[in-house]
Amino acid sequence: AVDCSFSRGVCDWKQDADDDFDWNPADRDRGDGYYMAVPAFVGHKKDMGRLKLLLTDLKPKSSYCLIFSYRLAGERVGKLRVFLANKKTTPVWEQNKGKDERWRTGKIDIFQGAETTNSVTFESERGKGKTGEIGVDNVILISGLCPED
Repeated sequence: AVDCSFSRGVCDWKQDADDDFDWNPADRDRGDGYYMAVPAFVGHKKDMGRLKLLLTDLKPKSSYCLIFSYRLAGERVGKLRVFLANKKTTPVWEQNKGKDERWRTGKIDIFQGAETTNSVTFESERGKGKTGEIGVDNVILISGLCPED
């Protein structure tokens, strides 16, 4: 497993230069490291912020599972989408509102063909709301298909 949590610094995270705003570090409640977040009031409605995880050494013709924690806190906070590099136009995962402020777990299967996926992008789209945030944390890549809950 490759642990791409933000506090560890072992993975290569890049802010997209062509988007509207950056993701920023936010402290966890328990003071144990930090996560990446976009506060609800940043930017204008429909603005995007993209945080890209560069993946190296993924083997062709094998499968991986990307597991991450996320939360969409606040009324009409916007959308969180995940894109894989080889399928840029359609998100492989999308969530547009939280039932509450709790952290949840997202899982995405990554199937490698002859071409390998060389990056995963977390995209935050600003909603109508002014309070809350979109947050991502504890991004882990494991080999094999995603485990069932």
